[in-house]
Amino acid sequence: MASSTLTQPTSTLDVPRASWRGWLALAVLMLPVILVSVDNTVLSFALPSIASDLAPTSIEQLWIVDSYALVLAALLVTMGTLGDRFGRRRMLLIGATGFGVVSVLAAFAPTAALLIAARAGMGVFGAMLMPSTLSLLRTIFANRDQRRIAIAIWAAGFSAGSALGPIVGGFLLEHFEWGSVFLLSVPVLIPLLVLAPILVPESRDPNPGRFDLLSVLLSLATMVPIVYGIKEFAVEGLVPAVPVLFVIGLAFGALFVRRQKRLTTPMLDMSLFRRGTFSGAIVVNLLSVVGLVGFLYFVAQHLQLIVGLSPMESGFALVPGLAAMIVSGLVVVPIAKRFPPRIIVPIALSFSALGYVLVAVSTAELGLLIAAFAALGLGIGAAETVSNELILASAPGEKAGAASAVSETAYELGAVLGTAVLGGILTAAYRAQLVLPAGLPSEAGDAARETLAGAMSAADGLSPEIAEALRQAAAHAFDSGVVVTSLIGAALIVVAGVVAATTLKGSKAAPSRSRKG
Repeated sequence: MASSTLTQPTSTLDVPRASWRGWLALAVLMLPVILVSVDNTVLSFALPSIASDLAPTSIEQLWIVDSYALVLAALLVTMGTLGDRFGRRRMLLIGATGFGVVSVLAAFAPTAALLIAARAGMGVFGAMLMPSTLSLLRTIFANRDQRRIAIAIWAAGFSAGSALGPIVGGFLLEHFEWGSVFLLSVPVLIPLLVLAPILVPESRDPNPGRFDLLSVLLSLATMVPIVYGIKEFAVEGLVPAVPVLFVIGLAFGALFVRRQKRLTTPMLDMSLFRRGTFSGAIVVNLLSVVGLVGFLYFVAQHLQLIVGLSPMESGFALVPGLAAMIVSGLVVVPIAKRFPPRIIVPIALSFSALGYVLVAVSTAELGLLIAAFAALGLGIGAAETVSNELILASAPGEKAGAASAVSETAYELGAVLGTAVLGGILTAAYRAQLVLPAGLPSEAGDAARETLAGAMSAADGLSPEIAEALRQAAAHAFDSGVVVTSLIGAALIVVAGVVAATTLKGSKAAPSRSRKG
């Protein structure tokens, strides 16, 4: 939020308004946003098919999801800064081309290891896409009224992609191999590569200063050990490598911050973090995404492997929640003109916490699960729209790429934590609660202990009585873990609400205030 301590009030008439060309540019920028969100959701629903075909271990299964987000989180700040320097549209086009090529390679990966490698490659080019789209909005829509609407549409596009992914992906998974879900990027990226040079204006920092390679290396040395350490802790527990990784990451992080403070033109302006609104909005983004991705991680498996829905049916079951996310993100725009974010965001997130509580009460009823995700989506949709707008409004226009990259880093780190921490807790609870039936072959028992998908797949080759006993035992163990995970997810959402109430201070985000950059 651009409060009076940061900017002086000016009339919105003093700030140029984007023409119809700006809104067409927004439509083009929605293509990579929808692509990335479709990719994330489709992968969650394709996991059972991938697990059945490639037979990954539980750690490999988590890495299939997390390798993309890990690389993305490590490179976002670097790519956002490079976009500020060399051109945000240029980075967008390079990222789109590379993302499409590597997606095709992922579609035909013959092993879990190669699929993990391809997902990591997608993370490299994906890091060029997302900061570019959000930072270009800051440039195209200088008028804050228009920018708030544009960011709401941007967020709605992300949610729409999440809604479209399970349905389109479900159709593909029912008629084709799982690799087909990665080929969705091709028809999306071709029009982007054609239209972006025509409609999207190039923008960059007019005075970027000297390129500092050491800052880039320090940022990578900070992010990779910390994110990897979080993953290892979630999966393996407090093994000796975990504190070592955290110490290494924090040490390089301290060196990174120290260097940024000394540079005349830093890679990342550390003074942004002294603004409570900026830092608070980043934390809200992080914790909200942890809650969302963690929920999707277990609900996709529950619907397909326990309830018995097809991938497409599972996708339709989640449409009400994703629709609630889209609608709330748009409806909150006029509300944000009248009420301060420190009130709006906590109220919105209370609905998300309620959604998790509903899951903890009962995971067996399909209707209750659909209602729970609708409540979760309602809160996160509104909170994400407000927090993303505050992040951009708090940063100078020439540093929009770096600010957007920080926001996207929080998002992707949240995705890693959602899968690694909540997914790791769920896996640990599943194994602790699993009681294998008597007479189960040792090979089937080993598969059942790895993942829920492994248990259901092993049951298919057993006698009817033992198979049914194994399915019931696995379902009970999994749902017991979901209860624990849901309560933790609810607690994280509550923490996000408290952060919003205490940091997003100041008057309401008045439309008359704008930063010229």
